[in-house]
Amino acid sequence: MDDVRSRMLPFDHRPSTIVLPMKVLIVLKHRFALWTAPDWFAEELSSEFPDIQFVNRKNYDSIADDIRDADVVVSWSLNADQLRSAQNLRWIHSTAAAIHQLMIPEIVNSNIIVTNARSVHGPVVAEHVLALMFALAKRFPTAMRMQQTHNWGQEAMTREQPPIRELRDATLGLIGVGSIGGHVAAIASAIGMRVFAVRANPQKGIDWLKADDPTRSQHRVYGSKDLDRVLSESDFVVISAPVTSATQKLIGAHALATMKRDAYLINVARGALIDEPALIKALQEKSIGGAALDVFAEEPLPANSPLWDLDSVLITPHSAGIAHKLWERQYVFFSQNLRNFLSGAPLIGVVNKKAGY
Repeated sequence: MDDVRSRMLPFDHRPSTIVLPMKVLIVLKHRFALWTAPDWFAEELSSEFPDIQFVNRKNYDSIADDIRDADVVVSWSLNADQLRSAQNLRWIHSTAAAIHQLMIPEIVNSNIIVTNARSVHGPVVAEHVLALMFALAKRFPTAMRMQQTHNWGQEAMTREQPPIRELRDATLGLIGVGSIGGHVAAIASAIGMRVFAVRANPQKGIDWLKADDPTRSQHRVYGSKDLDRVLSESDFVVISAPVTSATQKLIGAHALATMKRDAYLINVARGALIDEPALIKALQEKSIGGAALDVFAEEPLPANSPLWDLDSVLITPHSAGIAHKLWERQYVFFSQNLRNFLSGAPLIGVVNKKAGY
């Protein structure tokens, strides 16, 4: 928990001091049980903040009544009808990093503050990205298939393309440098990779390293207009950008054709950022080296998707953000933000609603 708190950077957004009593509505229904807040989450909050009413719902059945007098809502999805019922709502917190489902006009054009849990998910997803890069570079999927058939495939593995390679001195093309991307960049830099980053605000520069870090000269930061240049020079392309109108199907046939034939594509953002049919075609034609995908256009990934049977693809079931202390980390994050909200201090993880991230 201390590690989570140490990574929290305040944003310059100060709500006015709140007058108690107030109400916090938690509604986090999801088919995947881990994404639903455990009962102890609301119970601990009630214990720590006894003057606040916490309502924890497992579904949206009574949301119109529950949200009517709520000051704060913890959820990753609300629609216009639900918003119209809210009379006191001032802050929406998403326990996810992605917030595109909340970016409806009724929220974007309101005075409601939106925050997300990117600081919670960033380090965890970055570890997953690192694992995927190592797995692809060392051809672990091939080794696993050989293990299943009791095949000592040492010679065969050396003949496969792309070849087994080192990560040190390889170039990572990083698309998006938010909390997830920033942690990925820091880890990649530490193991000796060059990081060529594409970010919406390139003037932010190489902010994942200390100013006196001796490796800074190896890395580059570009704007969106230089995406093709980064794709053409990268050995691994990692997508960690938010879903916005500008990033929908960002990686399509043109982008894939721009990549090196032995380069790998890794997506831990959202499936919407990739033109999936174009990616399948590129993988079938072996015009890129392979892909590691944690997110898809449709989830769960349909059983008849060609991606399942491609030897050059490593699939994880949207599990990059899973960690055994996930809700402990969520609790530290939200409870600190709630204290800030009550006192009028800057909130953590404020979303730029106009930009969509």
